[in-house]
Amino acid sequence: MRANDGPGRRRIKAFLTGNSAPARAARYDRRIDLELTGALTLIEGRAHYERVVRAVMRATRSVWIATANLKELMVEDERAPGRRRRYRSVLDVLAERAERGVELRVLHAAPPSRPFRDAFDRLPALVRGGMELRCCPRVHWKLVVVDARLVYVGSANWTGAGLGARGDDKRNFEMGIVTEDDAILDAVQASFERVWSGAECARCRLRDRCEMPLDAM
Repeated sequence: MRANDGPGRRRIKAFLTGNSAPARAARYDRRIDLELTGALTLIEGRAHYERVVRAVMRATRSVWIATANLKELMVEDERAPGRRRRYRSVLDVLAERAERGVELRVLHAAPPSRPFRDAFDRLPALVRGGMELRCCPRVHWKLVVVDARLVYVGSANWTGAGLGARGDDKRNFEMGIVTEDDAILDAVQASFERVWSGAECARCRLRDRCEMPLDAM
């Protein structure tokens, strides 16, 4: 389908070449001009929780997260139906996902908050390697990729104020897009993988100040 075949579609020059996703990822060179072939949904406020966090909680294959700040995030406990809402750490949910074989990757810039570390440390499924965390001080992305099928790109860090189950009067003002567009998924995953694997470390001018360069892991 052409990018201008439907309402709201935009035609943008494509720089990705090759017939397969790995070939496109290998040739991706930071130019983010893409031919968009799928719908983009703009989300704001509580929609971050409904569209992004709920997708993460129901992931069946993988969850990749990139965030500048990494903090504890509380979610509604879906095991407790009824009018009175109960909450638990999203890490509890992700530990259950890990036990089912879901790949969990988190790429972050700042050290995790103490509540995050405390919640993480009490979950054996995560401590044993069920969730991989890697730190790069240059990461300022706010990305969530679920099952290599849905991607969020926006302003919200992985924090309670950004994505958690907070009321509108406590939540940050956040905005972003959610899409299943193949070109965007390829580009986002390629960029994530490039940093995650340490492919950017050799030429990074902050390498000498980095506690653990990713290419040394």
